[in-house]
Amino acid sequence: MKLQFLGAAGTVTGSMHLVQLNGKRVLLDCGLYQGQKDLRIRNWAPRVPDPAGIDAIVVSHVHVDHSGYLPLVVRQGFRGPIHCTPATKDLLAVVLLDAAHLQEEEAGRANRHKYSKHHPALPLYTVPDAESALTLVTPHPYDIQFPLTGGAAVTLRRAGHILGSATVELDFAGGLRLVYSGDLGRYGRPILADPAPVPAADVLLLESTYGNRTHRSGADRELSQLIQDVESRGGTLLIPAFAVDRTQELLWMLHALERAGTIPTLPVYCDSPMATEVTDIYRRHPEDYDADMAASLKAGDAPFTTRGLHIVRSPEESRRINDVRGPAIIIASSGMATGGRILHHLALRLPDPGTTVLLVGYQAPGTRGRALQEGAREIRIFGEPVPVRARVSEITGLSAHADRDELLRWLGGFKTAPRMTYLVHGEPVAASELAGTIQARLGWKVAVATEGQQVDLAAVVR
Repeated sequence: MKLQFLGAAGTVTGSMHLVQLNGKRVLLDCGLYQGQKDLRIRNWAPRVPDPAGIDAIVVSHVHVDHSGYLPLVVRQGFRGPIHCTPATKDLLAVVLLDAAHLQEEEAGRANRHKYSKHHPALPLYTVPDAESALTLVTPHPYDIQFPLTGGAAVTLRRAGHILGSATVELDFAGGLRLVYSGDLGRYGRPILADPAPVPAADVLLLESTYGNRTHRSGADRELSQLIQDVESRGGTLLIPAFAVDRTQELLWMLHALERAGTIPTLPVYCDSPMATEVTDIYRRHPEDYDADMAASLKAGDAPFTTRGLHIVRSPEESRRINDVRGPAIIIASSGMATGGRILHHLALRLPDPGTTVLLVGYQAPGTRGRALQEGAREIRIFGEPVPVRARVSEITGLSAHADRDELLRWLGGFKTAPRMTYLVHGEPVAASELAGTIQARLGWKVAVATEGQQVDLAAVVR
């Protein structure tokens, strides 16, 4: 029984962990590297030893840094089942096809405008690759154990991070239990139920994205103040937002703030066909709702709708937003400004001092979002420099990741402490500080995972 960290070890991206048991090989997550160039180029090199020999994959949730490598591993020969929750299965059909389409589109644009160093520029994978991966997806409900391979069994529990997100409990035939947190969500946030407790583990893989900090409260108040400021200046509030979860939470908040009378009714342009599809999927999965969301829908409310909402679908409709003058709100993906329609809006509106760019999620190093967060006065979009004269604001309280105190709260649900905890999915400082906190407060044995590290699980728990 062995474990190897093939991604998200020492960084917050590229989640992939290889478990070997009784001659069988299972991947926990299969994510793309995002952010800095030195990370992204790893996607082009072989990452999985003998992909055709992988027996199964378990995906914790749909975010591309946890699922976006699936089309590549299938193209490389993997033909086993891809296990996940029903909501994740539905979301994968949107996210993987969109990721493939964006890569094809970006390669085509680079070839037309000749700004790539590669001739010709090629997509990392194609739409047919994504379609092949989707044929292998097998859904499983929460809290019901199912057989895996090599005599192991899996239980998926609610992680509360995004729709369909799950923690993974992997029970080996010999009695050893490995638990993988995936990405843990927040407590008391809108729409989704809280992370479900896990009773016990011998070995725990725990995310550490915000392991050294806590989120500010008052996100509703901050958003309300920003919108009031945008209205008074006649400007535009431009929000790069993840199509999965963040856009839905923003629409929920705008709806609630309008109903409470704390913000004016402004035109809201949701310029993300993917986010529109995802919102429809959210409506189809009540198994993930918290009590407020369930009650709202039962009462006939439309919690993802504002009075001035414009759903933008076609490229022509998106281009027409260029003529919109403030006050107005534009929400578009991607959340780190790494691709998608948000780039067109940023290219047009960043030079305008009347624009406020609002960052509402984690910005990985090397992304345009991180550059804006750190005060860049110029960023490159479509190979051209774009001056940044817009205001840049941030609401950290909207993060879908558990902070340090919420991670500790979830760990407090273990009735039996893990014999060993490995911290993954965190930048080095955050992971290291969380390790120290867990040791000091809980007395657990904990280490920060490193890229490529191999662990003999039997030896660890002996």
